Amino acid sequence: MDSVQHRFVALSQSLQERIIGQPRLVERLLIALLADGHLLVEGAPGLAKTRAIRLLGAAVQGRFHRIQFTPDLLPADLTGSDVFRPQDGSFVFQPGPLFNNLILADEINRAPAKVQAALLEAMAERQISVGQTSYRLADPFLVMATQNPIEQEGTYPLPEAQLDRFLLHVVIDYPDAAAERRILQLARQEAASATALPVGKVLAPLQAEELRQARGQVLQVHLAEALEEYLVQLVLATRDPAPWGEDLASAIDYGASPRATIALDRCSRARAWLAGRDFVTPDDIQSLAPDVLRHRILLRYEAEARGLRPDALIARLLERLPVP
Repeated sequence: MDSVQHRFVALSQSLQERIIGQPRLVERLLIALLADGHLLVEGAPGLAKTRAIRLLGAAVQGRFHRIQFTPDLLPADLTGSDVFRPQDGSFVFQPGPLFNNLILADEINRAPAKVQAALLEAMAERQISVGQTSYRLADPFLVMATQNPIEQEGTYPLPEAQLDRFLLHVVIDYPDAAAERRILQLARQEAASATALPVGKVLAPLQAEELRQARGQVLQVHLAEALEEYLVQLVLATRDPAPWGEDLASAIDYGASPRATIALDRCSRARAWLAGRDFVTPDDIQSLAPDVLRHRILLRYEAEARGLRPDALIARLLERLPVP
């Protein structure tokens, strides 16, 4: 195993020791980092979402910033703005919190559309524009946005075209009883020591050059031609589901965009690399398909009225498409 690969495996293990009961969240965070994308995390409060991105920030050389989204937030609160200097009558740009490496956009659906658009433009273009000037953002730049599925009052749902900008949409649930006990024990230990033990104190932070090497190695992971065809057909099936069942054709209104194909390819390679392999398996594609596709599939009104969800339809597609 390559030294950089070994470092990421060690980081994954270290994070899972401190983010108990959420192994998928840890894996998806590292996959997003390796695939140079952003992720949307949906889950109830208290499921270690903030803790996960904060500890990742301690383990990667760079700056971390948390932004609490509220209905009165303004785009300039994210991007920064030109500040007037009365002493010489000039304007000086004051960078906002987006000029950090890892961003936690907490409860993104609580901010109005203009603020959401400012964040998503920064995610897509890796730059922000203030007045006549554009400013490049930091590298690496990763946004983890969260949504609370419980509260709907006073929220502004993200439009589908903006959801498509997220590499992954991860849904997390409560931990089981064994994990809950381990969480309790860890909380007692941290309370006794008066501070949580940052990952950076255990592992030397990953350098920017190491991350660039890792991303380069991920792109070299082998994807067999037959598996590439399977991946493409899976995405195409969301756009033309009729050959795979009338139940799918009557439920899906719009399928996934080409961004889904690119995301599934990049993420499958990253998952295989994290597992210590230099080739992608069908399990890599099938494991990531729900997180890549669930926010990119639009259902018909009748299907939503019957209580159908994209996850159920994706599961049917995975069952019906032949695996090479």
